[in-house]
Amino acid sequence: MAGFVEAVLAEARREKATRDLDLRTVYLGGGTPTALSETHLEHLLSGFREIFDLSKVTEYTSEVNPRTVTASKADMMRRQGISRISLGIQAWDEPTLKTLGRDHAPADAEETYRLLRGAGFDSVSLDLMFSIPGQSLDAWRGTLERTISLQPDHISAYNLNFEEDTEFFQRLRKGLYQEDEGRDAEFFYLALDSLEAAGYQHYEISNYARPGYRSVHNESYWLGEEYLGLGPSAYSTAGGQRWQNIADTTRYMELIQAGQGTAQPGEDLTEDRRRTERFGLELRTVRGLPVALIQPDQQRMLQTLTEEGLLKVESGHIILTRLGKPLVDPIAVALMG
Repeated sequence: MAGFVEAVLAEARREKATRDLDLRTVYLGGGTPTALSETHLEHLLSGFREIFDLSKVTEYTSEVNPRTVTASKADMMRRQGISRISLGIQAWDEPTLKTLGRDHAPADAEETYRLLRGAGFDSVSLDLMFSIPGQSLDAWRGTLERTISLQPDHISAYNLNFEEDTEFFQRLRKGLYQEDEGRDAEFFYLALDSLEAAGYQHYEISNYARPGYRSVHNESYWLGEEYLGLGPSAYSTAGGQRWQNIADTTRYMELIQAGQGTAQPGEDLTEDRRRTERFGLELRTVRGLPVALIQPDQQRMLQTLTEEGLLKVESGHIILTRLGKPLVDPIAVALMG
């Protein structure tokens, strides 16, 4: 762990020396930063403060899993400048947690949440998942109700995706699990109605926030802003290019120690690629997609989708309606042509 932390800090120093950085948000994630010991995590965070100018950072988030923080570690994170926590609850019932392979119990998650609240972070978000194999609608309702009762500032509710190279995908291929768009929509609408009724704004397909508590960092992704990723497998987007670090942690550390680059061959973000990404990302947001991006030959499709009640056009932006929100991906494809 010590070697890993030193490698990430070495990469940070290299990037600082070669790039003109103007940092506005910082996000520790892509895993569980709090799996590090308090000593190693403090060394990493203090190293970032020494290397980077964080004076303009308005939001500094760390992902946390239940049972990976103590009161002492949380206080240290707060002192080091972390202002926002994203806590991976996923579910509040034992069977669903077991299906997901999570090693915490609901009581552990609530204890961790209250510990983080006590540490005084500016914002705490709870991450949830739905449409998990074996998860009933009543279990999902219970997860939403318990989440709302804790009054977090922000809630993420993600539909489980069956991605390749995962055990879930293999079970799907074997017929042990089934995809069901109707079920997904039912779970989605239950979250939408419950969370909006509790005062949370649905500002992106999978994200809800109390007024003033949106994730600034994630919004920058959805709006196509540049970002720098550090560590194994991290993505970066800058200067019209996107690249990814090598995923193998041991090899990553060896390359850093040898003073070599860790980035794999990247890709040019052409105008066509950027346009495609804007359809896939901006349409997911409450602001919507600029109508000016619609090509003349797709105007008829825009009109058809509007007449079907799936979207509306307001202030020069295409905005999904309640009916259209669960269909964001196929709608984006249809509008691109």
